[in-house]
Amino acid sequence: MSLRDFGPNELMFLLLATRWTILLALIAFAGGGLIGLVVAAIRVAPARPLRWLAAGYIQFFMGTPILIQLFMAYYGSSFLGYRPDPWAAAAVTFSLNGGAFFGEIFRGAIEAIPKGQWEAATALGFRFVRTLRLVVIPQAIRLMLPPTVGFMVQIVKTTSIASLIGLTELARAATQVNTVTFQPVLVFGTVSIIYFALCWPLSLYASYLERRFATGMTRKAETPLVMSAA
Repeated sequence: MSLRDFGPNELMFLLLATRWTILLALIAFAGGGLIGLVVAAIRVAPARPLRWLAAGYIQFFMGTPILIQLFMAYYGSSFLGYRPDPWAAAAVTFSLNGGAFFGEIFRGAIEAIPKGQWEAATALGFRFVRTLRLVVIPQAIRLMLPPTVGFMVQIVKTTSIASLIGLTELARAATQVNTVTFQPVLVFGTVSIIYFALCWPLSLYASYLERRFATGMTRKAETPLVMSAA
């Protein structure tokens, strides 16, 4: 027997909890993006030990369940003398995990830039970091954007596991509402619609970017042929 029915108040509670899902996803996106950029730079660095270190980082976070990583960050903080905090653990975990995936996305885009760009920058006296910052990354951004936006969808959906350490985001709010309403189909059906409303526009935008940049690259590749034919 339910304590009360699912109504406007419960819906508003879910919508208010959605802001924490969005905030956590943005933190993971920003933190993971910055970490991923550094990791990608190290992955293509001339120093082989640095490349091995970055590869090990990526393999660890891509090869272990994010739930285990979250538990390690949450419960492991007590061994360092800190009180377990759901927000801190979730932010650190999602940022580090996202950094591994973003690192591979960015590395692929960087390595797709023709080697002639690197050679030309070297001929101009540019060192590795300057070449990466001024020559390679500006060109690689077009290749990075579609998969980066697409991975943002995965981040939004993955934030739901933060409910397992007590963070009251959308998934945990749904569990709390279901506890008092005993209407799981209605409650979790509503939550699925909210998640869909968050993720679907991102998926559409990622597809749009992919089509746009693919068209741009095709036209750019065809231009020399037209000029030579003329």
